[in-house]
Amino acid sequence: FIGSQYRIQVEDEEYFIDLLLFHRAINCLIAVELKIGKFLPEYIGKMQFYLALLDDFVKQPHENPSIGIILCKSRNKTIVEYALRESSKPIGVAEYKIVSTLPEKFKGKLPSPEEIAKLLEEIE
Repeated sequence: FIGSQYRIQVEDEEYFIDLLLFHRAINCLIAVELKIGKFLPEYIGKMQFYLALLDDFVKQPHENPSIGIILCKSRNKTIVEYALRESSKPIGVAEYKIVSTLPEKFKGKLPSPEEIAKLLEEIE
């Protein structure tokens, strides 16, 4: 994890990437954009822009090109395919699902809300 609302400045303009991660195994930056609605094709252009900025201003010479992930509440696979067809940047589009309870396969693998609250109190 590098940061949330990661700021990149180009001349006198500021841009903010929702989440910026670094993947140690593949040695590259990963930009994540979180969208509360359905996928729109213009999200690809914005992500291509962010990846170009990351590769020019943040990426180290020994690192691989940056990757983009767009998480949306819903997506039409055909629209996503057309939007990505001419893209030369590595970009993925995925859906997220909000659930009220933690799925069984994750229970015991993630901290409880109480454990998270305790950890946050220790930081302050």
